[in-house]
Amino acid sequence: MTRYLFLALGVAAIAGPALAQTPPATIGERYVPAPWWMRDPVIASVGHVRVEVPTNRAAFSATFQVVDRTAAEGSRRAADQVRALSQTLAGFGEDAVRVETTLTTRPLYDQYRDADGNLRDNVRADRIDRYQVDAVISVTVQDTAVLERAYGIVVAAQPTNIGHVSFSLQPDNETVTWLANEAVRDAAARARVAAEAAGSRLGPARVIDPSGRACQTDVLAGWPSYGAAPLPTTVDDVVVTGAHVAAAPPPPPPAAPGGGADQADAAGLALQPPLRWLSSQACVVYGLN
Repeated sequence: MTRYLFLALGVAAIAGPALAQTPPATIGERYVPAPWWMRDPVIASVGHVRVEVPTNRAAFSATFQVVDRTAAEGSRRAADQVRALSQTLAGFGEDAVRVETTLTTRPLYDQYRDADGNLRDNVRADRIDRYQVDAVISVTVQDTAVLERAYGIVVAAQPTNIGHVSFSLQPDNETVTWLANEAVRDAAARARVAAEAAGSRLGPARVIDPSGRACQTDVLAGWPSYGAAPLPTTVDDVVVTGAHVAAAPPPPPPAAPGGGADQADAAGLALQPPLRWLSSQACVVYGLN
């Protein structure tokens, strides 16, 4: 009992000073304390940049429908239709095309007309006429250079239904880092112009916040109070510096099943990835001389 009491008192002694510290701000107060970097004249600048880049992911799906007397035979026939197609698409490589297949089976019942003449299903286990099996192949293209070829191969396989192509953008780490650096440069440029316009000279940086949150709180207007973000600066060209490993050329496209390459090329599809905007912001606080 004594040992436990001693430990409890020790924890209270340690936690006491921390709980007694003065919070940086009190909700409801008219003003909040200024941060340490505002003791001397400073200028806080928000850099906000954006760039338009093509999407680098695409996805679509196709359905092959089979109707048969038994569920087992229908599933086998449906699987046969998508098996060769899946293997052909896998020939592009996992880094370029990913394929997922699913089978769905549902019964088709005998039908009859009710007293009003409406056609209805006789939903009873002993009244199943046939089984409908839907084999769905979902294709995710991670290398848009092979998108048109992969889509043409699926079209040549003559599915029952094929969905539209959806595009998305998954920026790589190199692009994200480059854009963040551009936001810091934009903040520096804005601060330099503002200081010169005010007749001051820009001093060294005191705070560099890539998230931009350090510039959001307005200590003169109370807390919380946030100002509107500046208009973004459009970066025309994406130029990422650093060491690069030369990418291997894409493998030759596999032949389309059941119709050959001619049927896939006959589709004549133009699937150009659309453009998407990427943006980044940063907060940089400079001293003034």
